[in-house]
Amino acid sequence: MRQVPLSYNLFVVNRSPSSHQEPLTLTVGLTGASGSVFGRALLTALDADERVSRVHFVPSENSLRVMAEELGISGRNGLVEKLLGRASAKIAQHAESDIGAPIASGSYPTAGMIILPCSMGTLAGIANGMAANLIERAADVCLKERRPLILCLRETPFNKIHIRNMGLAADAGATIFPVMPAFYNHPTGSEEMARQFVCRVLAHIGLPQPDAYIWKPGASEE
Repeated sequence: MRQVPLSYNLFVVNRSPSSHQEPLTLTVGLTGASGSVFGRALLTALDADERVSRVHFVPSENSLRVMAEELGISGRNGLVEKLLGRASAKIAQHAESDIGAPIASGSYPTAGMIILPCSMGTLAGIANGMAANLIERAADVCLKERRPLILCLRETPFNKIHIRNMGLAADAGATIFPVMPAFYNHPTGSEEMARQFVCRVLAHIGLPQPDAYIWKPGASEE
């Protein structure tokens, strides 16, 4: 049997935006990597997007500690309202331990999953098929059902184990989408930086945002 070599072509070119006939259901995982502001920006964008009807939100236990440090938000109760500053009828929060949630089954239809930020521990669990919690299981479901899975990694520098796991996840069908915000739009702060990065992520799955910055050569000189 011919051995298929590992692919390290990790950075996938954005797909062309597509129009969706029916509202989408998406899953969002938020893990213990630094960068909670990016996760909040993603939830805010999805909550406001009329093309999305349902968001299943799974914060990891470690993410709660990071959110407390970075955003001043504590506790898991009412977390969506704390992150958005308002209640949301669209976003359903699930505990990381809730393996009975709908998104744990391939029979439950979703349009894909975004993990932002994604820790190296979560990457390792997904790349090696551990499915040890709801985030890893929901990601595993996306891979086996051939649904989009976007892993927005937050770590630097990478060691060889990280790189190997990125290769395994990419070969299984995930998109490796490191949290590398742009600076050519001259962001005025972390909130704007996070928002524009989220625009890139959502455009990748066919949900282009109206306020996304699009690079135009020479525009800064006008």
